[in-house]
Amino acid sequence: MKPERPLVAQRPLARHSAALLPPAPAAAELLPVLARAGDALARKLRLALAPLHGGEAAAVECSAPEELTAGTFAPAGLVAISLHAAGAEGRPLLSVVEGDTVLRLLDRAFGGPGEAPSPLPRELPLSAELMVQRIETLVAAPLAATLGLEAGIRPLRRAATLAELAAMPEDTPLAVLTFAVREGARPPWTLRLGFPMAALADLTGAARPAPAPKHAAAPASPLDAPFAEMPLTVRAVLVDVPLPLSTLSALEVGQVLAVPVARSVPLRIGEALIGHGTIGAVDDRVALQLTQLA
Repeated sequence: MKPERPLVAQRPLARHSAALLPPAPAAAELLPVLARAGDALARKLRLALAPLHGGEAAAVECSAPEELTAGTFAPAGLVAISLHAAGAEGRPLLSVVEGDTVLRLLDRAFGGPGEAPSPLPRELPLSAELMVQRIETLVAAPLAATLGLEAGIRPLRRAATLAELAAMPEDTPLAVLTFAVREGARPPWTLRLGFPMAALADLTGAARPAPAPKHAAAPASPLDAPFAEMPLTVRAVLVDVPLPLSTLSALEVGQVLAVPVARSVPLRIGEALIGHGTIGAVDDRVALQLTQLA
């Protein structure tokens, strides 16, 4: 069955007005946030990179964030550039380690003194790529913890140039952190991380809603409403004497029963024991003096 006329939407689809949405944080606001994250990450990397230095913690310093482009992110010469996916949304970020550093760490891993060949090869060998993967793994966990990314950071691929990596256009603006790693008297090496400016707010948490304040659960005060006015029946059990049915059936007026009153009388609310006391008198009335609270 065909309709007599074409179907037309009764009203246009709703669109969000940009004026109603909060503005994205500017770079001037995000770079200080990234600087604090870099300092925190430097402290974590001291121990995280220790496996590369024979188990010894290294001194790690983070430079102030720089604004570069993807095309100028990697230094000239032999390098290993890696592309990572950060968080559940898979936001891209870059890392780069100089080839000289990779070869020195590789030589040390195989028992050498930690020296790179001179001159450097044109390409990194396959064993060097395994070392780069190890650096990626050691850095991923502390970086994700610093940025508060529960989904973690996953390395995707690595290459010798940005063009081979095919990660992003060369004119993509980046915020760059450079970490100087020093171990004893050995020459320092650098690790550089590049965060696309477009994703920086998400990566640093500046765009995430602030968590709702958690109110510590405190026990309710019996002095506050509505508990203060709540009536409770308190029972002081003076004596509880078991008698056989034959004795009860033979009871007569004037008969005296020996009733042993305990020195410590329990005080109860319902079935809950709240304390003990001793029997006395106040103004010719029987009273209970508390001697112990449950």
